[in-house]
Amino acid sequence: MIRQEKVKDYAQIFDVIRAAFESDKLSNHKEHLLVDQVRLTDAYIPELALVYSEDGEIIGHIFYSECFIGDHPVLALAPVAVLPEHQGKGIGTQLVEASLERAKWSGFSAIVVIGDPAFYRPYGFEEASDYNITAPIHVPKENYLVLPLYKGALTGISGTVKYAEPFYV
Repeated sequence: MIRQEKVKDYAQIFDVIRAAFESDKLSNHKEHLLVDQVRLTDAYIPELALVYSEDGEIIGHIFYSECFIGDHPVLALAPVAVLPEHQGKGIGTQLVEASLERAKWSGFSAIVVIGDPAFYRPYGFEEASDYNITAPIHVPKENYLVLPLYKGALTGISGTVKYAEPFYV
């Protein structure tokens, strides 16, 4: 079952995120701390923080926050986490699909993500550099992706993305 996260879920979500990235060589292993810190800012978007649960146990989580391209607000997708023993079963895919449907109605125009193009391209994500959008940190251009949420969403918008303050700690 996919639903919006609740305050009572935070400890379990913390553990899911930590476990999901524990052996990821490209991770800084602080994603669980990032989510906790972003929740304390205006960038937190509760409606787009979703959990996947089975039998009352949270085994997956997806999180978005507000970021900006210049003064234009967009969504940052980070992170998507699934417990290691449940990875490869389509749970991350289900979380992305459910959250993208909600994001289309969020009032935001686009989503940026650092991720595997093979995973995100089927959803319509493209290289952000094709829109003259850049990450504030070094990221291989093929891994910095953007998804316009409607036709013309990024017309006249370009520049470096500014994330919520906890991303820079």
